[in-house]
Amino acid sequence: MSTLSSRQFPGTRMRRMRRDDFSRRLMQESTLTPSDLILPVFVLEGENQREAIPSMPGVERLSIDLLIEQAREAHALGIPALALFPVVGSEQKSELAEEAYNASGLVQRSVRALKEALPELGIITDVALDPYTSHGQDGILDEHGYVQNDRTVDTLLKQALSHAEAGADVLAPSDMMDGRIGAIRRVLEQDNLHNVRIMAYSAKYASKYYGPFRDAVGSAANLGKADKRTYQMDPANSDEALHEVAMDISEGADMVMVKPGMPYLDVVQRVKSELRVPTFAYQVSGEYAMHRAAFDNGWLEAEPVILESLMCFKRAGADGILTYFALEAARLLQAER
Repeated sequence: MSTLSSRQFPGTRMRRMRRDDFSRRLMQESTLTPSDLILPVFVLEGENQREAIPSMPGVERLSIDLLIEQAREAHALGIPALALFPVVGSEQKSELAEEAYNASGLVQRSVRALKEALPELGIITDVALDPYTSHGQDGILDEHGYVQNDRTVDTLLKQALSHAEAGADVLAPSDMMDGRIGAIRRVLEQDNLHNVRIMAYSAKYASKYYGPFRDAVGSAANLGKADKRTYQMDPANSDEALHEVAMDISEGADMVMVKPGMPYLDVVQRVKSELRVPTFAYQVSGEYAMHRAAFDNGWLEAEPVILESLMCFKRAGADGILTYFALEAARLLQAER
């Protein structure tokens, strides 16, 4: 039986299989298709409204009517799902984030409109309080400014249920509170919402790559110089990520998320190879912004680098990728057929 150590030159010439396109294709270990992509989108109030995001060139905040148009394009390109993020006005933010579970809130109305227009398109909603809190944190603060875990989970339950009742296909808790997956799953079961899936942000790191996203949803100014290190993970840790993922799966998560993406592909690989669960990764706003800046300055060639960056996720073991390049990548992949 051949072993790696027994393969020697010239009996083995590794370049032999790289010689022609057909043999390169035959030996390709990972593949990327539009079905691997999830498009994150930002929704705002109003009609026929679009706002550019300066730190994310090419990405816009869209009102529901224009979001539906973008969703139609994504669906036509073979993208299976959108991940929905709200842009909430300052007048709707509060200490206790009550707007998060308003049945007539922006996310809830967006879900209903999207499911009516495109019932077969998957709609993923962000279950987190930071767009709705006046302080920009993902939870309810105590008198010392510390995010209260169990008090926050109570509010997340209301938010999750309101999203599910509006028709969301997948709930994606991104808050990193302990025990919230189990609590949400129990509520869904009690309300006969058995088929609502949970994509847990299980390994979400306290990263500086999120800056442009916080600009996009309007939480950066509220957060100020504060950070989220008391609940998001330390970038130095990977063993801890496996514990987080295992706990979320045991509590009822159907899928798990690693965030950010490319700087944490080692974590993606460990989660997939060691736990063998449906594993997703988020090519976050900072990653997008760095690539886009390099493209716009002519430092990198956009089309091949977009596809190469996404293929890296697949090689690491990701089953799917949230990426702001989803539309561009899907067009490129369709053109390759």
